[in-house]
Amino acid sequence: MKVIGTALPGVVIIEPKVFGDDRGFFLETYHQQRYAAAGIPERFVQDNHSRSVPGTLRGLHYQRERPQGKLVRCVRGAIFDVAVDIRRGSPTFGKWVGVELSEDNKRQLYIPHGFAHGFCVPAVVSEMEYKCTDFYHPEDESGVIWNDPAIGIAWPIRNPVLSQKDAGFPPLTPERRDLPPYPE
Repeated sequence: MKVIGTALPGVVIIEPKVFGDDRGFFLETYHQQRYAAAGIPERFVQDNHSRSVPGTLRGLHYQRERPQGKLVRCVRGAIFDVAVDIRRGSPTFGKWVGVELSEDNKRQLYIPHGFAHGFCVPAVVSEMEYKCTDFYHPEDESGVIWNDPAIGIAWPIRNPVLSQKDAGFPPLTPERRDLPPYPE
């Protein structure tokens, strides 16, 4: 596998080795020893599967007290996956990276603790799977509004389909008390 750094330290793109022939393909989507050697030593405890119609935008989500690192991949269609640094005091606070993950490129994105996560579905019904380093606790969830002008994410869709919850998140400001601190 190939690990590609991004502008946000700790957020990495993973390109797995794909073995293909006339019958189809095979790839490892996770191998604890190889991922640990690549700088992702976390233990994953929950797998999720999400299906979304074109125009859907989900996020930007994070958990306050029980943060989740996520290893994301798209298994059908294509998504634009985004990580935003929300760690108070971080030199990259409010910065974002976005990556296309698709069934064709088979890339993964690793998003560690301290980052908000979101994605959108530009063109076709798409499905994603992601591993989490902690269990989901709905009472612990928080978020950042998807179109915060201070962040300036260049989403590849206009007028997204949003949940009521996602449409109501506040903007990102360093004064927010529900943000994780930047490790010293």
